[in-house]
Amino acid sequence: MVKRIYVGNLPWSITKIRLEELFSSFGEVEDALVISDKYTGRSRGFGFITFKKDGDADKAISEMNEKEVEGRTLVVKEARPLEKEKERSQEESHFEEKIPVGRDKHSSEREHKERGRKKRKKPEEKIE
Repeated sequence: MVKRIYVGNLPWSITKIRLEELFSSFGEVEDALVISDKYTGRSRGFGFITFKKDGDADKAISEMNEKEVEGRTLVVKEARPLEKEKERSQEESHFEEKIPVGRDKHSSEREHKERGRKKRKKPEEKIE
């Protein structure tokens, strides 16, 4: 059975190929993925490795967790399903809703703009 592991605190220079090389010594790697920012393309510093055998993944976790790679200490653990992650973040949320700065939840967009106009006064001209 396949098992996916999370690899965090990756150096920015690590590519998918390099990540696969780091973990291939523990067993057959089915997939390697480095997560990147969708706008800049830069690595976000974490990725995932999928092993074909559970035992290989467990060995990689025990041997690679807290190992230093290019000056950074890796965090390696079993990956959690994304659905559970979303549910957990909603349960742990401390805020009911996001309110833009400078507005309360009862003011309309129009009221917000009007308040902004009132605050901005034109500089007075000096008369000599």
